[in-house]
Amino acid sequence: MKPLGRKAYGSIPHLPNSKLGPRDYHIHEGQADILTKKTRDKHDLVIIQEKLDGSCCAIANVDGRLVPLTRAGHAATTSKYEQHQLFAHWVRQNQWRFAFLQPGQRVVGEWLAQAHSVRYRVDNQSVFAAFDLMEGAKRATYEQFITSASDTLKTAPLLHMGPALPVEQALALLGAHGRHGATDPAEGVIYRCERKGEVEFLAKFVRDSFVPGRLLPEISGGEAVWNWRPQAAVA
Repeated sequence: MKPLGRKAYGSIPHLPNSKLGPRDYHIHEGQADILTKKTRDKHDLVIIQEKLDGSCCAIANVDGRLVPLTRAGHAATTSKYEQHQLFAHWVRQNQWRFAFLQPGQRVVGEWLAQAHSVRYRVDNQSVFAAFDLMEGAKRATYEQFITSASDTLKTAPLLHMGPALPVEQALALLGAHGRHGATDPAEGVIYRCERKGEVEFLAKFVRDSFVPGRLLPEISGGEAVWNWRPQAAVA
């Protein structure tokens, strides 16, 4: 059962020369040019955020009830993975952070409790980094998202807002370890194009040196690596 009847979040295509995963694909060349070379006119706005490496999760307001979700859209409490059980626990303990959500809305972000490929220094507030506010398939603009969420939630670091920006310059703004407490090299960046008050499309760039999931037990063969654990036991 999916409380929203859909995925909580879809996939974002890659920019040219970004490292692809097995099921990844590139954005259209013309769209890539708008993001990285030249916007069409004054109505285009390019926004770049740090791409964080964790588990994409969401909190949805379903008929006035807060429901923590995995990316696939399932209730986090039904997940077999401990990191998602911890996410559900964290949401229960931090419900006040989501009072801004209206029925039908969901806030999406990166859950950083368990290290996937990048380790982070995070605490109870920064362990979840929000990056999108959605209702159905529609994304809120960055301004709407920040106005709603930033008072109570940490958000994925903003690197640039303005005209098109080459990937090399975006990575220079990101820096080696990004801006969210990473102790390993940062994964990459997310580009967003907004036009006349609407979000048109997104694209991401992942560094070639990034090794997906290298710290997950099912890949490493070792123990789970945790960036954060709750002080109280999970009920």
